[in-house]
Formats: sequence, C-alpha cells, structure tokens
Amino acid sequence: MSYYVYDDTKCELGEGPMWHPLRNQLFWFDIMGMRLHTRVDDETLTWQFDEYVSAAGWVDENTLLMASETSLSTFDIETGETSFVCALEADNPVTRSNDGRADPQGGFWIGTMGKQAEDKAGSIYRYYRGSLRKLFGDITITNSICFSPDGKTAYFCDTATDQIMRVALNDDGWPHGKPEVFIANANNPDGSVVDAAGNLWNAQWGSYRVCCYSPEGEVLRYVDVGGMQSSCPAFGGADGTTLFVTTAQQNLPEADLEKSDDHGCVFAVDDVAKGQKEHRVIL
Repeated sequence: MSYYVYDDTKCELGEGPMWHPLRNQLFWFDIMGMRLHTRVDDETLTWQFDEYVSAAGWVDENTLLMASETSLSTFDIETGETSFVCALEADNPVTRSNDGRADPQGGFWIGTMGKQAEDKAGSIYRYYRGSLRKLFGDITITNSICFSPDGKTAYFCDTATDQIMRVALNDDGWPHGKPEVFIANANNPDGSVVDAAGNLWNAQWGSYRVCCYSPEGEVLRYVDVGGMQSSCPAFGGADGTTLFVTTAQQNLPEADLEKSDDHGCVFAVDDVAKGQKEHRVIL
C-alpha cells in the first residue's frame, strides 16, 4: 500500500480536507494562502478569500458551511458567493479559525487559535441549528476534531500538549462530563478523522505519516505520505476507502524543500479502511 500525489497544488498550510458525499468531490484549504481548493475532472479549482479560511462541512449539494478568521458563512460552490451566518471571535484580532468538522447530529465544531500560536488563545465552539456555543477554552492549537460513528464521543486536541482528548456526548451532540486523555503521547497531533469501525486516524505533524488508533487507544498501524508536515486526513473516494491527507510547507527549512517538491501537496492512499460519510450540517 503506497501513497500518491492526489493534487500537486503547493499549500503553505494545507488543512480541512472534506469529501462531499453528494458531489463525490474533495475540498481542502490553504489557511495561510486564504484559499479553498477542489478538483473536478482532474482539474484543480481555487477560490481566493481576503481572510484566513480553514474548515467546512456540507449543507446540501451546492452549499458548504465554511469557517473563516472572523465568521461562519455559507459558501455557494456553483457561484463562489458567501453569506454570513454568525460571527466567530470577530472582535479578537489575535485569533483565526483552524480545525473543524461536522458531527453526526448535524452540528459543526470549529476551533480557533492565535495567529502566532499564542498560548491558550484558542477555543472550540459548536454551531448547532442556528446558534454558536463555546465548548472549551484555553487551547493553544485546536486540532483533531472528529467523532465516533455512534455519535457518543467527540475527540479533539491541543497540539501544544501532545495529547488527544475525548469527551462523551449526549443525544443532541453536546458534551457532558469532563474531557479525558485518549492518547497521552501523540507525537505532535494535528488533524484527525474516525473511520466507520471507530478507529481514529491522526496526522502526526513533522512525521510524514498518519497514525491509526483503536477506540481503546492502541496503535494499530501507520500510513506514510510524502509531505513531512502531514496536517489532516479525510476518507473519501467512490467507496469511501481512500485516505486523503493534506500537508504543509509552512516553516520548513529550505534544505527540506529542496529535497522534495511534494511538501504542501495533497496525498492519497487507496484501500486503507472504510470511512464514515461526512456528516451534513443542519443550519
């Protein structure tokens, strides 16, 4: 099983890959480039924004809910137009959005962080049926937001702590009880996704790989990719068994950039595991 370059567009900070199940189409972001990318018929399409954009969930065939530096907005895939939904720390010039994902109950979780990774400047929020509520604060680098298939567990991390956390959810998808440590030494955990069997796949920043953990936290396997700074995985493809992984060029030494032209690309590995279908966001 080997990786290949799915898209060779170089992202400064590739993030937020999301396979749209109705369009059979991968979307991903370059946060530092303020861009949203996708591929249609082997052609890369790009939308440019005037602030940082980082994550999205699908609302219907032609609409995404997209997180930016200051807001959540709907994004029309056909026209490229955005419509304001709600503010996201718009009054805080220090922060921007980062990792996010839709949950099984139709909510959308989104993390913020300091633009210079300021200590504990970030938080995690949940947008659910018209309102945005803060869930957790004092986080330096929000990452690894993902959910168990039964909707009873959410995962997230503060990369700066090197731990992946988990928290129980009620029937409406709200956390109840306190978060607990799922993985204690996670090797620079970045984005994560959970497959249909409940295994968590985490991109390990700086390691050229994604690590797969069982629901009990046991390391099951590693999947290699061609970019050192693997940032976030997503399952997709025709049967949901392809693992897509974004990577980043950000802050890489020139020597590493000269060794490979693949840093910042999106990679894919076929027949990895059966993924969950990305959940729909209910506005």
